[in-house]
Amino acid sequence: MTPRFLSALFVAAIALGQSAAFAQSPSAEGTANPELVGALTKELGVAPQQAEGAAGALFGAAKTKLKPEDWSKVSGAVPGMDGLLKAAPAMPVGAGVAGTSGVAIPGAAGLGGLASVAGSFDKLGLKPEMVSKAVPVLTNYVSKSGGAGVAQLLAGALK
Repeated sequence: MTPRFLSALFVAAIALGQSAAFAQSPSAEGTANPELVGALTKELGVAPQQAEGAAGALFGAAKTKLKPEDWSKVSGAVPGMDGLLKAAPAMPVGAGVAGTSGVAIPGAAGLGGLASVAGSFDKLGLKPEMVSKAVPVLTNYVSKSGGAGVAQLLAGALK
């Protein structure tokens, strides 16, 4: 493709009311787990880096609630788990439902046991209600890659 042709496509995309982001759609390639991050990106309508951090925050929360042998089963079903966990924003101890500014995050209190993840989502620029949209994506992925029993372990930890 020539630069002139690509320029014409870009102009056509803008003329159709599409943003430059459409012309260069973000890709989950280069993330710790492109398949899972791609599914989260699509479901949540966020950037791949936000989706990767969200997955890491949720898996991190599950890790703290599961027995080591159960966590081993979950983490074994998710390629790139270490990278996902590293992508989660670091939260100060006791951050809980408070955002990075220490102010309570609206909607976080309704998350039950996952309220602690709201602070990570806030750091990623995500709304707390996205937690409930992300959990089924993670459990569905783990079900396909590790089986229904492993998915149930994860789902139980993410209640």
